[in-house]
Amino acid sequence: MSDALDYLVKVRGDALGHYFKFLKDAGKHLDPKTRNLISVITKVDVQTEPGFKQYLTRALREGVKPIEIVDALLMAFPTLGLAKIVWATEILLEMDIPEFRPEMLEAEARWHDLLAAGEVKDGEVKRIDCDGRGLFIYHGKGAFRVYDSRCPHQVTNIPHLALHGTELTCPKHHWKFDITTGQCTAKGTHPLKSFETKVENGRLLALW
Repeated sequence: MSDALDYLVKVRGDALGHYFKFLKDAGKHLDPKTRNLISVITKVDVQTEPGFKQYLTRALREGVKPIEIVDALLMAFPTLGLAKIVWATEILLEMDIPEFRPEMLEAEARWHDLLAAGEVKDGEVKRIDCDGRGLFIYHGKGAFRVYDSRCPHQVTNIPHLALHGTELTCPKHHWKFDITTGQCTAKGTHPLKSFETKVENGRLLALW
């Protein structure tokens, strides 16, 4: 705790307690999407990169669309100013999240042809790139599971070398995942993003 905040707690702890309770209660009246967008904007305002990445990825996990985040940044122009919006956009570009690419920003979901279904044997895992997206494909007991290669924590693109058997470990913060289910087994709590699949004419397709 900073000296200044420590001082305020000492001399006006009761007032701060009421204020923070008010902030917490006020948030209950906002829908989740609005809360998430406000959280993203506040991190842009103070230009805290780790916080911006954390709240950005949380917003995406909880269903906020990339175009809504872009629009929220632009709507906040009067208070943020151009420099902070450019700062946030540069981080977005550096993160290279597929959904933020111009051609995908407002694209309708469609089926993508990944590979011949027979290329992934039962019990096998493959990592491929398809239409600008990295994917892990697991085939088990006749069913296919397709996962985004990006860690749900801070969208780090996980390489094939991070896979050991059926355990996938993100190299950045060491979140671990069971590739047979997509569930996070260590460090974090969020599963890998998965895509709906189907097999047509011997080809494996995924929807995004």
